[in-house]
Amino acid sequence: MQIIIIPAQKSWARNFQRLKPELLTLCPPGAYAHHIGSTAVPGLAAKDIIDIQITVDDLTQVDPAGFLATGHRQSEHTSDHCPPGMDLAPHDLAKLLFVATTPRRAHIHIRQRGAFNQQFPLLMRDYLRAHPVTTGAYELIKQRLACFFPEDQDAYYDIKDPVFDIIHDGAREWAECTNWKEPQPD
Repeated sequence: MQIIIIPAQKSWARNFQRLKPELLTLCPPGAYAHHIGSTAVPGLAAKDIIDIQITVDDLTQVDPAGFLATGHRQSEHTSDHCPPGMDLAPHDLAKLLFVATTPRRAHIHIRQRGAFNQQFPLLMRDYLRAHPVTTGAYELIKQRLACFFPEDQDAYYDIKDPVFDIIHDGAREWAECTNWKEPQPD
């Protein structure tokens, strides 16, 4: 799949709100959703894919059959990237990932409440929303990577992930200074 970064779209937030109710019906009781990723940061150019994080108490409570029956494809990616220098337990990186292509392209990341990988995208989203200079630099990196590697997702992410790890250091400091906590579901 070609990597194409497009200007921010006001429709992305509405798309998330339209997708959320059906997705939550496929999840165990107590699950909740957040709009994450670049499409959740107003003004940030991104791939035209809505990233949705569903938080559950226990990944083993999720029945993939419901997602598959509604046309979602289950990804083989069952673990998130571990930032260099961090020693995280496997449960802190575990996830289920489903891809939707209709009614629009979306990635549904299901993660366990309180795990590192459940908190990371929320913190990063909120940090980027509060730091326009960092957001602009991150946007430029993504655009240039897409130009250099338009057909090579592995190369794109091999560079983008460590850039996000660098941003994470500042985000953690910001979280401590502002007493950031996980926000309410979107």
